[in-house]
Parts: sequence; structure tokens; C-alpha cells
Amino acid sequence: MKTIYIYTTLTLALLMLLTACTPTPHDVVQSALEAEIYPDYKDVTIPVNIAPLNFVVRGAEAVEVKAGGVTINSKGGNVEFCMSEWRELLEENDSIEVEVTALKNGQWTSYKKFNWYVVGDSIDSYLTYRLIEPGYSIWNRLQIKQRCVENFDEYALADYNLQENRCMNCHTPGNQNPQLSMLYVRGEGGGAILNQNGRLRKLNIKTPDMVQTSTYFQFAPSGRYIVFSCNVVVPAVQASAQKRLEVYDTESDIYVADLEKNIIIRSELLSDTAQLETFPTFSPDGKYIYYCSSPKVELPQDYRNLQYALVRIPFDEATGTIGTQVDTLFTERSVCHPRVSPDGERLLFSVQDYGTFPIWHKEADLWMMNLKTSEIDKLQAVNSDMSDTYHSWSSNSRWFVFASKRDDGLYGKPYYCYVDKNGKAHKPFCLPQKNPTFYDNFLKSFNAPEMAKGRIPFNAVDVANAMKLPAEKFE
Repeated sequence: MKTIYIYTTLTLALLMLLTACTPTPHDVVQSALEAEIYPDYKDVTIPVNIAPLNFVVRGAEAVEVKAGGVTINSKGGNVEFCMSEWRELLEENDSIEVEVTALKNGQWTSYKKFNWYVVGDSIDSYLTYRLIEPGYSIWNRLQIKQRCVENFDEYALADYNLQENRCMNCHTPGNQNPQLSMLYVRGEGGGAILNQNGRLRKLNIKTPDMVQTSTYFQFAPSGRYIVFSCNVVVPAVQASAQKRLEVYDTESDIYVADLEKNIIIRSELLSDTAQLETFPTFSPDGKYIYYCSSPKVELPQDYRNLQYALVRIPFDEATGTIGTQVDTLFTERSVCHPRVSPDGERLLFSVQDYGTFPIWHKEADLWMMNLKTSEIDKLQAVNSDMSDTYHSWSSNSRWFVFASKRDDGLYGKPYYCYVDKNGKAHKPFCLPQKNPTFYDNFLKSFNAPEMAKGRIPFNAVDVANAMKLPAEKFE
């Protein structure tokens, strides 16, 4: 008992010392200005199961934050919530008023209050993304990771240390199902690593008639098929500081692969020698393949004339056959990355002035089409003056995640956006990190974020072992 008493006394003394070292507000000046916080979490809509929105008050020597019934006093500008208090805060409130009082240059100032709007539409609990250095023409030290967005746990799905520093393409789950997914490991001996309930298969999805191996892909609702494009990709470094890199395809066609029979399904309409076809995706009912198509132009001199239209073609999952009629849906600007919400109501896509690589186009924005009315929402509450693209939907169709360079124009970060039942998109928020200054010091971009309903059942070592398998061929 004596030992316990001494331990408790020391603990209390330490807590008192720490509290004494943290200044508390006094002689507070009220300000009509907003606090300068990062990430910008002011007046955002968040799901009930998201990790704490830790943030930093720029330039603060000390800070006091009141959020609902929680008060945080911190020496320095970092504001970090206790996980248990945060969970209780979200579960008990649908609107949380946040008051920031900060000490700067010896003066305490209370800033304009803002709100967090909590919705019961949960977000898919895991996010996968590729971490890549934002180089202009090379890749190096790639990693593909998954993160539990309900907390801060992160796991490696593929790692350059185990892959001889190979190029690795993004990990994509089928229908947000963690038990069905695929990623690519490029280079000699590479292949597509298919995950089916934790069993990994190595696939060589290329036949002699294809211009290149499989590049961009999406799963059919049944999981039996993938639709994919074969792209001959050319990167070109430019002298202009405003647009340092342009990437374009000189050839690109679309095919469907039957993952049960290891056969390729073809259509002349999807491999037109006069067209470039890319970024295919299935509709949630499997009845259509949406994709982007542009007439070929003289490259590289006419690359600014590359204009991709949003089109679709029927597909029959029961028979594995492609239709015979291509419908054009949108031609106003050059389109990339069409993705249909799982409820089939909306189609989200990137638009830019020209071309097919929006990540280096500052003008790249996200637009959303109502598939019942064909009405276009330009998502003014979502887009920034930097690249906003590489998006994916949540399984309940209430959220999408995308990569945005809005902070500095160089590093892409994952942002979540809520789409309510009326189709209104709300102000997006950046993926929270445990240390709120994480993004200030992290020198990689988050590329092609994808949501999943659970943890992916393999890791980087499993992928390295799968790479030693002989690749299954297709015909």
C-alpha cells in the first residue's frame, strides 16, 4: 500500500507541475477574425466514426480550445484530443461549437467560433493510398499503405524495400470490399497481385495484340470481371514553371478480363485505332462500362488538343459480352476518372482544359453528374484553385475521398467530402493525423485514395512472396 501511495502522490505532483507550466487565458481580447488553424477544419461536416480532428493554431505560444464539453489547454499551438473524449463528443452531439483562444506575442485572443457538423452516415473505416514523391518525371521509394480512419493505425500493403524499388501502382478494392482487391507491381517479373479473400494470385494481364499491359482498372459488381485500359504513357517535362510536367497517351485501348476463366473479352469499339480510350469503370449494376475517349491528334505538338469525352457502352455480366452502341454523355471539358456512386445515382469525374493527367493541371476540378437528370454540379464548395482529382466513393454513397494539392500546389493530400441525401456536397476536410503538424513535414503525396469497409487481409511481405509465384497468363 505504501508503494501505491507514493506512486499516486508522485503522479499528482507531476500533473500539477505540467498544469502549472501550461498558461491559461487571462485579459482576453475578443476578435471577429477566424483563428489561423491547420488543417482547415472550420465549419466542416464529419462522420460520427472519424479520428480526432487534431489541428495546430499557427504562431500560438499557448492555446485553449473548447469543443462541446471538452476543454484542451496546450503549451504551443498543437491541439490534440483524447480518443475516448473525442468518441464521446461525436456520439453525443450533431453540432459541436469550437472556440479557440490563443496566446500570441503575450496577448490572449479569443477568435470567431466555428462548428463541426456530425452526421450519422459513417465513413468506410479504411483508406488505402500510394505514397509517392512528387517528382516531375520519376518515381522512387513507393509505398502502398492502408489506414484505419477511425484512429491513426497504418499498415503497409506494399513497400519498395521488398520490391527492389520497383514502380507499384495503386491498390483498388472491388466495391469497397477488403476481401477483393488488386494492385500492380511493375518491371521485369512483375504482375497484377489479385486478392480474393486473402489469397493472392499473380496475373499477367496482357496478350500479344495489346499495346501494353493492364494500366487502369475497376472491378465489376460480381467481382468476376475487371475492365481495364492498356496505355502507352509518355511523360514530357516542360520549361514552363506553371506546368512542369505533361503526361499523355500515344496509344490506349480498353478490354475486359474474366478472372475465373483467365480470358480477355474484346470489342472493336473499345480499341478503335483512331481513338484513345482510357479510365474505364463499371456501373454498380454491371450494365454499363463508363470510360473516357478522345480522337487521336499529332503528338507531342498537338497535346493541348487532346479532349476526352465521357462515354459509356453496355455490358452484360451474365454472358460477359460488350454492347454495340457507344453513348456520349459529356463533352464540355476534357474528362478523367469517372466513378459512379454505389447507389447508381451520381457520377463523379475530373475535368481539365485538355489531356488525361489532371494531377499536374492546376485547373483540374471535380464535377458530379446526376445520372437520372444529366444535371452537372460543378461542386464549388469542394474544389480549390489547385488540382482536385483521383477520387473514390464510400460504400454508402454519402462520402467521397479525393487527392487535393490545395495547400501548396505540390503535395497531394486526401480530403473527404460529405454528399447528403439531396445530393448537396459539403465543405471537405483533410484526413486527420495524430500530430497536427504531420503534413508540414511529410515529403510524399497521397496518391489515388480508395475506401474499404474493413482491413485488407494481406501485407507487404505477402505481396513480396506473391511476386515469386509464376504469373497466370490470359488468352
